[in-house]
Amino acid sequence: MNVPVIAIDGPSASGKGTVAERVAAILGFHFLDSGALYRLTALWAIRQGVGLDDEARVARLASELPAAFHDSAVWLAGDDVTEAIRAETVGERASKVAALPAVRTALLDRQRAYRQLPGLVADGRDMGTVVFADAVAKVFLTASAEARAERRYKQLIGKGNSASLPALVADMQARDARDTARAVAPLKPAADALLLDTTQMSIETAVQSVLAHYALLKS
Repeated sequence: MNVPVIAIDGPSASGKGTVAERVAAILGFHFLDSGALYRLTALWAIRQGVGLDDEARVARLASELPAAFHDSAVWLAGDDVTEAIRAETVGERASKVAALPAVRTALLDRQRAYRQLPGLVADGRDMGTVVFADAVAKVFLTASAEARAERRYKQLIGKGNSASLPALVADMQARDARDTARAVAPLKPAADALLLDTTQMSIETAVQSVLAHYALLKS
């Protein structure tokens, strides 16, 4: 399919979502937040009373996920869940759901369907290694667990939520371990990915680095 894809992967709170969305806006490309699909699956399983260890049933929910993205919001079965899927508890459960091979298979075609002209910027954990292995440009964003936890802490406090920085650091480390150790599509940079450490890097610098990388490869 002659539709260019920029795949941006990385661990939680590495900045990949913000960078990917800005790059997509600048280029006029479509944007895929693949993590939202896993968060939606986790939230839907919770609401349906399905245990996250019941792989077959969770995969069935994923394949029939009543989700939609429009009006800058995320919808699940007609409810606006834009904020709900960003809750720390949902994120932690989404990480567990993402480790289930049957769920990843169920969501694979759904993710690939976002590949439409004039192009797509996709962010996640296996965009460049599995979902869009033929992407014209692949980027892997990372940052220290402490830096990522501090970013999440500021987000939560800014929204009026209580948060513990040490607990967030531990959570980041646990998610990283789970994501990198899973049997299917583990979190890792593609062999040909541009590596960007955003620990001390601004979002704007990261965005410009991705755009320059893409321009170089497509020329």
